[in-house]
Amino acid sequence: MMGATLTLLTDYNAVGAGKTRHKDRKDHHLVRPILSKLSTLHLSRLTEEHCMLDRWALPLIQKPLNQIADVCQQRDIHANQVTVTGFVLGLLVVPSLYVGWYWLALILILMNRVFDGVDGVLARQTGATDQGAFLDITLDFIFYAAVVFGFALANPADNALAASALLLSFMGTGVSFLAFAIMAERRNLSRIQYPNKGIYYLSGLAEGTETIAFFVAFCLWPQHFAVLAWSFAGMCVLSATLRIWSGYHSLSGQADD
Repeated sequence: MMGATLTLLTDYNAVGAGKTRHKDRKDHHLVRPILSKLSTLHLSRLTEEHCMLDRWALPLIQKPLNQIADVCQQRDIHANQVTVTGFVLGLLVVPSLYVGWYWLALILILMNRVFDGVDGVLARQTGATDQGAFLDITLDFIFYAAVVFGFALANPADNALAASALLLSFMGTGVSFLAFAIMAERRNLSRIQYPNKGIYYLSGLAEGTETIAFFVAFCLWPQHFAVLAWSFAGMCVLSATLRIWSGYHSLSGQADD
């Protein structure tokens, strides 16, 4: 989910490229690579062998995202501006869903995701920053929650319980992802090799493409939101459970700094 998101487990050495010196080297070393990796999450998954749909979907959209980012750069549009604009458009999903304008909500969701892809490409072209990476991942998490909240508002009687369960599952995937990222960076892990290949695959069950696919399905078939939300929540719970299990055992085999 959240989207987000086991690529942070891989290639930490690449993330550290271009880091500047800092007096408090430990804190800087902990924060900068994590934020940089989070901000480039979508395209970095292109190199991941065990994701679900992302490895097929992302190559298809990489070229148009690059083209849009080139236009933005030519017009002196910065990555943070794209991030904030996409977030504002994304928040308009909530009132759209509340009044039952599901097609408008769908368009806004897709626009938000395009803006999210473009800001990452643009940041890499012009130079990624810590504040930009922080802004990107924070607003992404809020957007994902806002979409689910909007469907709860649209039909509280039928959707509220399923929406609550989905938000709970989002919390599990997001927290396990971020917690492991911090621990992995603290231990200077360049790559995590899970002993069971099947578990590594399942831990990526709910990736970015799956999240967008479910959001699209929510808008196309809003009358079936509850069933779809429970199904997606199950995927997220499975992903979070496997991530916690594999992350705990991976870290237990590493010596403390």
